[in-house]
Amino acid sequence: MEETGLTREGRLHRERLRLQAAEWFEEGVPQAEVARRLGASRQAVHVWHKKWENGGIQALRSAGPSGRRPLVSGEEFAQVAEALKQGPAAHGFTGQVWTLARIRRVIQETTGAEYTTPSGVWRLLKRHGWSRQTPTRRAYERDEKAVMTWRSEVWPQVKPPPSAVEQ
Repeated sequence: MEETGLTREGRLHRERLRLQAAEWFEEGVPQAEVARRLGASRQAVHVWHKKWENGGIQALRSAGPSGRRPLVSGEEFAQVAEALKQGPAAHGFTGQVWTLARIRRVIQETTGAEYTTPSGVWRLLKRHGWSRQTPTRRAYERDEKAVMTWRSEVWPQVKPPPSAVEQ
């Protein structure tokens, strides 16, 4: 899940600090001493103390991740991943290559989430540990004879002349 602020572990750590501070507040430990013990700023401890006074220990609990919620949840992405593993042909595409536009369509069909740009799809994939892949072998449709003919006959005719700097 994409988070704009602290990681889950970071939020839990900070929450533990605040809850420890609350215990000391209850014991009557001065704010400056709480700050020293926790390695926190006096200003932060002062804010925690005010929240604790007004709302008790519950006011010091983490509110969860900040920022906008992702369009596709982790559970929904698992469904998308299963759909992508079936291959492009299973979704009506010709060829065996996934493009961001194709993936976007599968995401929309699978979850109903509508990504408006390829970069949004790319960020979703990266967030879930997916990366750009390159084929390990050449396409089986490749015609080696046609490629060699193009390189030897067509390319020399269309190749731009070298610039004065290159000569």
